[in-house]
Amino acid sequence: MSDETQESLITDEMRASIGRESEPTTLEVDKTSVRMFARSVGYTDPVYYDEAAAQAAGYRSLPAPPGYLGTPVFNPNKRSARPQGVLEPSRPLKRVLNGGTDIEYLTDICAGDILTSISAVASIEERKGRLGEMLITTTKTTYRNQDGEVVAIMTGTGIRY
Repeated sequence: MSDETQESLITDEMRASIGRESEPTTLEVDKTSVRMFARSVGYTDPVYYDEAAAQAAGYRSLPAPPGYLGTPVFNPNKRSARPQGVLEPSRPLKRVLNGGTDIEYLTDICAGDILTSISAVASIEERKGRLGEMLITTTKTTYRNQDGEVVAIMTGTGIRY
């Protein structure tokens, strides 16, 4: 089969999944997790560790460090609501690569907040690269706080090749 007549990697089922939202996931932002995340990535600003320093800097409580969007609340009786990855393409692509993550913060996220996230595949495209066929999937996850306010939008790119 020539390249021009080869069927698309993107199946009808995959196209139909674009925009379909996941079940909501609840995430807690607590002081211990804020401190642990900040420490694990090397942040030394006292606002991530000391409540008085955080409040003096204008935060309600310890702010969530960049990259930390809460810890999912585990429920042993419920399957994960996170997307389980893109549906299988028409032809197998064995390798997977993280194409990057971008987080747009719209307001402060602080210890004590309860976030709800909902994810959806935003786009699926195929490209030919140096190593052959690639399937590029972009997923958007919207985070709302306990007041229903959108606090962050995360865009993630996955590459299969």
